[in-house]
Amino acid sequence: EDAIVRLIGAILLEQNDEWAVQHARYMTLETIAPLSDDPTVSLPAIAS
Repeated sequence: EDAIVRLIGAILLEQNDEWAVQHARYMTLETIAPLSDDPTVSLPAIAS
């Protein structure tokens, strides 16, 4: 049981690192839009 807990903890820690890097690696439209001179830049509608 202790080995399973350590394994799951290691997997979650690695995934957390991936999520942290991913947010810094990719620029979202929200961060890019203010840099644009094009007023037609907009976010796509969210499907319901």
